[in-house]
Amino acid sequence: MQPRVLIDEARTPDGSLLKLTSRSGYFEVSLGGLPLMSSSEHHSEEVMVELACEGAAAWPGARVLIGGLGMGYTLRAALDRLRPDATVVVVELMEAVVRWNRGPLADLAARPLEDSRAQLENVDLVDFLAAKPEPFDGILLDVDNGPEPFTTDGNARLYDQRGLQRLRAALRPGGTLVVWSAFESPPFVAALRRAGFTARAERARSRGKKGGRHTLFVGRRGT
Repeated sequence: MQPRVLIDEARTPDGSLLKLTSRSGYFEVSLGGLPLMSSSEHHSEEVMVELACEGAAAWPGARVLIGGLGMGYTLRAALDRLRPDATVVVVELMEAVVRWNRGPLADLAARPLEDSRAQLENVDLVDFLAAKPEPFDGILLDVDNGPEPFTTDGNARLYDQRGLQRLRAALRPGGTLVVWSAFESPPFVAALRRAGFTARAERARSRGKKGGRHTLFVGRRGT
């Protein structure tokens, strides 16, 4: 096995070390020494898009919000599914992640940031939502390893009742919220329901029919 090569690193707002490495043709982002994402596992991110954009794919002028740029796979899947007049807003706090997606990771998902429908916001997602943007047809969150905040404690503000109600308010009637998670959390499904969503949990593999199983929390706002 080839040795892991460090490409770049950066500090998160809470001081944790975020690293981009490569080995045997694959890229990995780790946080505090723990794997956060890999270029070899992105099928569940694509399933997220199918769930969030099921209705919006055919709507003229659809608006989709993606929280967390990752390696660009979720953005690419959304762009491939939506109409030419759609808008996909990507909110990514870490400037380093944006830089990596414009550099060494750019070709993984066919340079989705260069698509004219992609709008990048290099800000905190909670602050972005607090500014009350124009409502979205779908919202996809992949900012942590799940609803128990992993990347930054500040993301807890996304998952408490006030945060979930803010997310619901950012959706158009009939819109869908999907939250990616590395683990199951029945209490989070209940929290979504208390916030006014019709909620359920779906399971998706990381590599198509292979790989580990991830959980996708799906919440739909009523009409």
